[in-house]
Amino acid sequence: MDKTVGIVGLGIMGGAIARNLVDRGWHVIGFDIDAARRAELALANVTIADSVGQVARDAPIIMTSLPSPAAVQDVAHSIAASAQSPRIVIELSTLAIADKFRFESILKKAGHIALDCPLSGTGAQAKNRDLIVYASGDSDSIARCAGLFSDFAKQSADLGRYGNGSRMKFVANHLVAIHNVATAEAMILAQRAGLDPKMVVDMVGPGAGGSRMFQMRAPMMVEGAYEPATMKVSTWKKDMAIIAEFAEDIGCTTPLFTLTQPVYTEAMAMGLGDQDTAAVFEVLKKTIITDPKPGARNRE
Repeated sequence: MDKTVGIVGLGIMGGAIARNLVDRGWHVIGFDIDAARRAELALANVTIADSVGQVARDAPIIMTSLPSPAAVQDVAHSIAASAQSPRIVIELSTLAIADKFRFESILKKAGHIALDCPLSGTGAQAKNRDLIVYASGDSDSIARCAGLFSDFAKQSADLGRYGNGSRMKFVANHLVAIHNVATAEAMILAQRAGLDPKMVVDMVGPGAGGSRMFQMRAPMMVEGAYEPATMKVSTWKKDMAIIAEFAEDIGCTTPLFTLTQPVYTEAMAMGLGDQDTAAVFEVLKKTIITDPKPGARNRE
C-alpha cells in the first residue's frame, strides 16, 4: 500500500491529523496558505508543498480540511486544473450539502473521485485520534481509504451515497450544540447548589447524565479557561447556520437546537468569538446568576 497522502488545510483539525499520520508511517504532503502553519507542520516532518497543484501531483489520495465554501471550491478547481490521473479527494470540512455537491462536480469533470467525509470530534479529540469519519460516496474508494482513516480516527463507516456523510454530521452537531449549552446550565445549577464543581465533573461525567461534551467542556467551565479553542464560537456559529438550513430544507423542526442559538449569538456579542464554545458558560452565568428569577434564593 502506498502510504502517501496529501492534506490541504493544516489548521487545528488538518494539522492534528497530519501529525498523527506522520507518527504512523505516512508520507504526508501538506499545504496551507498560512506560512506559520506551513512552518509549524514542517517541523513535524510534514513535506510542505508549494501549491495545491503540487499536492495533487505527488499524492494519490488528498484530504481537504478548510474553513469556508469558497476555499473548498478554490482547492477543487486547483486539483482539477492540475491535469493529474484520477485522484481520490476526501472532503473533511463541515459544509452545506450544496457546497459538497459543487466540490464533487468540479472534481468529477476532471476525472477525480470526491468523497464526502466530515469528522465527528474537536481539535483536541483529533490530537488523540478520537475522531469518527462519516464517509460517503464511491464504496470502492472508501474501502481503499480504510487504512488511512484508521490511522487518524477511532472509527469510520461507509454511509452510502455521496452527501450522507454531511447529513450524519449535521445530526451529530445538532446534539453537540444542545449538550454544550446543557452542560453550562448544569454547571451553573451545581454552582448555585453549593456543590464542589470539580466533584461535579468527576461524578456526573461518567454517569447517566454525562455526555462527551460534558466530559470535555465542563472542566473548561470550572477553570473559566476557554483557550486554546478546540472549536471557536465563531466557527461553530457558521456550522449551526448550516444545520438550521438543513433542518428547514427537509421540513424538520428542532425546538431544543433552536433554543440554543441565541446563547451562541450572545457569546459572539460578548466578544467570545475566538474562544472555545465552552464559553457559553459565561453567557448563562451572566443571565442566570446575575439576574435570577424573582424570589429565587439559596436554600440551606
